[in-house]
Amino acid sequence: MSHDNNSSADQTATPQAEEVVVVAGVNVPQHEKPNTVSLESEQQDPQSEPERKNNSVPVVESVTLETHLSKPNTDDTTDTDKDETTKTSQSDRPENENKPLQELKNLVQQALNNHEFSSLPIIEDKPPTTIVAEADKEEPAQQKVEEEAAPAKEEEKEQEEEDKKEEEVKETVVEKEQQEGDKKEEEVKETVVAAVDEDGAKTVEAIEESVVAVSSSLPVPVHVLQEPVQEKIESKDEATLSLPPEEVSIYGIPLLADERSDVILLKFLRARDFKVKEALTMIKNTIRWRKEFGIEELLDEKLGDELEKVVYMHGFDKENHPVCYNIYGEFQNKELYKKTFSDEEKRQNFLRWRIRFLEKSIRNLDFNNGDACTIVHVNDLKDSPGPGKWEIRQATKQALQLFQDNYPEFVAKQVFINVPWWYLAVNRMISPFLTQRTKSKFVFAGPSKSTETLLSYIAPEQLPVKYGGLSKDGEFGNSDAVTEITIKPTSKHTVEFPVTEKCLVSWEVRVIGWEVKYGAEFVPSNEESYTVIVQKGRKVSSSEEAVICNSFKVGEPGKVVLTIDNTSSRKKKLLYRFKIKSD
Repeated sequence: MSHDNNSSADQTATPQAEEVVVVAGVNVPQHEKPNTVSLESEQQDPQSEPERKNNSVPVVESVTLETHLSKPNTDDTTDTDKDETTKTSQSDRPENENKPLQELKNLVQQALNNHEFSSLPIIEDKPPTTIVAEADKEEPAQQKVEEEAAPAKEEEKEQEEEDKKEEEVKETVVEKEQQEGDKKEEEVKETVVAAVDEDGAKTVEAIEESVVAVSSSLPVPVHVLQEPVQEKIESKDEATLSLPPEEVSIYGIPLLADERSDVILLKFLRARDFKVKEALTMIKNTIRWRKEFGIEELLDEKLGDELEKVVYMHGFDKENHPVCYNIYGEFQNKELYKKTFSDEEKRQNFLRWRIRFLEKSIRNLDFNNGDACTIVHVNDLKDSPGPGKWEIRQATKQALQLFQDNYPEFVAKQVFINVPWWYLAVNRMISPFLTQRTKSKFVFAGPSKSTETLLSYIAPEQLPVKYGGLSKDGEFGNSDAVTEITIKPTSKHTVEFPVTEKCLVSWEVRVIGWEVKYGAEFVPSNEESYTVIVQKGRKVSSSEEAVICNSFKVGEPGKVVLTIDNTSSRKKKLLYRFKIKSD
């Protein structure tokens, strides 16, 4: 899979206003880039856009929502914001990335040497919360102390008397034990002397055994007990240091043992604004979570295929990022919704299915130099469950948090299409869970601008037919390029396919929104030959088949001519492609 950073020309989009009625008292942002989350999220990516100021206005009865069409702006994209895979080699990366990357690699190597990834504790990876000043609590606390002072003094006096008695008992016991100890020690000395006097041939070893046997019953000082424990700890540290560095993999790539892991480390650095220690903490937390969640075992689990129409991969965008489609409207199926979200166990199963899908998608990415290693997500909100379906929102928020924490910088773009009016208000509740870097990757489009928005990021040969493209099963494939032409209002456009020999000419044509006249004919090069009508001119409505497929067997040199007559007052986008097979 190669990465071609050939960006297509930006297409101008005219915002279209839609009048909607909103419940009184709900704050809906105008001219604001809404904040939301998809089933994939997480995720952050390396193409950030400038922050936009948010202005909220109270809505009393109704509000006019302006559907914003966000389009790629290659002129404003800096080198540091582009896909990190375009600069994976050290010579290509800027110095402000190389230095922190090397520092992080050194820290990761130390952690591997010390086996710090084997048993990882939970490490705080979030800003500390604000602590309420103790002065605010001082007055009531002092009052409580004064109220309880009198009985507390009496209890304290009684406690002192009990402690005094207990101390006297302890002193008596210690003194008695000391006397017994001195007596035993004296007996030991007498035994040693007697043994030497009576039998001069008795060995020193035997004497030492007698001493050890008798003295073993004597009290042992605390510092003597601590010495073996300290030696044991030191020996354990020495054993750890003598072991080879541990091997740790993440997303199927061994840390430091594979040059592709530089791309992984850069993702964590970007997610933490190149703060090396924070990036290391995030890596440790991710590895700990992956062990606890059982990612490697999850890859082999069979979780059913009911959700294959909900989330799937299809084609690539114009910068060679794979595209993932999240179809929320599938959950209008009550049986599927209940089977997926009706209780906590089902929601957890859905979460596991979603994480497994993401993990497999990531492992299909090529992290080598020059290849895209982020994903574009298209989130279709057409017929999606309304704001009353809290179960799906809860599952989405949980997935979002896991993706942000453990899959940083894997999203190139989040494109939301067919956005309903209520979605803007609902997602104000989800917005606090998103980082600003994540929000900057979001693109929103209402129903009337969805196809135009998608075509600004995804070539028509890669875009599914249901979303305005030409990608489908049939004679043409995703590798057969499509030509895009804009037809002006009340104008006619012709397309010609020249042929020089006997052959079979096949073509596909589509006009976004149709409502135009279409016709096709073959015009021979020989003026004495007759023109052949392939498709009689007729008006094609938007309710008819989205793509028209034709073919014509040519018996002599000439050309196939397509005619598109746009009689409307709006411009139209024409998509077509053809191929010639020799007879």
